[in-house]
Amino acid sequence: MIKKVASVGLPVDERLNILKNRIQPEVLTGTEKRICVVTGTHGDELEGQYVCCLLNRMIEEHKECLKGIVDIYPALNPLGVDSITRGMPMFDLDMNRIFPGTEEGSPAEYVAYKIIQDIEGADLCIDIHASNIFLREIPQVRMSEQTAESLLPYARNLNIDFVWIHAAATVLESTLAHSLNTRGVPTLVVEMGVGMRITESYCSQLADGIFCVMKQLGIWDGPVAEVKEPIVSRDKEVGFLNAEAPGLFIPCVEHWINVEKDEVIGHIYNPLDGTVLSEVKAPIHGMLFTLREYPMVSVGSLLARVLGGDFR
Repeated sequence: MIKKVASVGLPVDERLNILKNRIQPEVLTGTEKRICVVTGTHGDELEGQYVCCLLNRMIEEHKECLKGIVDIYPALNPLGVDSITRGMPMFDLDMNRIFPGTEEGSPAEYVAYKIIQDIEGADLCIDIHASNIFLREIPQVRMSEQTAESLLPYARNLNIDFVWIHAAATVLESTLAHSLNTRGVPTLVVEMGVGMRITESYCSQLADGIFCVMKQLGIWDGPVAEVKEPIVSRDKEVGFLNAEAPGLFIPCVEHWINVEKDEVIGHIYNPLDGTVLSEVKAPIHGMLFTLREYPMVSVGSLLARVLGGDFR
């Protein structure tokens, strides 16, 4: 059942509509649990769009297994998705910096307010993000130490590779996840893949995990996949690798592998004469969980992140 979450007027007799698909059992008892799957906050992040497609299709094929309510929000920023823009066009802002919004505010703030009001009361929310166009990320959940106790049991069942627990808050106070967590809606932030692209294997992996979490909540009683146990980083060192020269970055290792300290993971070239401007080496021994996808770099551009330790 398609429902309108928010609607505001735009120039030339157009409207900005935020839509969701509510899937529920034919007969409701009033005690059903509810899960919300949201994505498309940033218009250049499309991995979550395909996850929504998979969830819709799999639930409809086995509707008899659904015992709760699933709300799917494929595009919180439809103007950004339509225009391949990270932020909200016309308003020139990052939508994930205006929550919880306000009913009396600008159109963008009003939309944010209506989204929060619609999700409030859910038993769990999964906020799916891709990386930007510059970096590729393994499927991971990011959370703060303040929310880890309540969120980690769900994250372990989400079939992701990595849970990154930060000592400081992982999100700003103006993000959707922070706003929902402070209102009593447990919200997991998933990051995976790369901007403007779809990584089918990652999307299928996460969709399987969402069904496992739905079963954990009593929303789904059908068969589910066996989930992988994620690496949980609470106090481990994370090494950041930034470009020391401008040019063309070409990696020489695969993403999501173990690397040794000072191992060469790529080179920065000068396209004008073909010379090597910089030999890029791993800062620590560990797991390469972030790798540069967009090849052109400036001094200081993030090239990689390495989680210290032995894995896999």
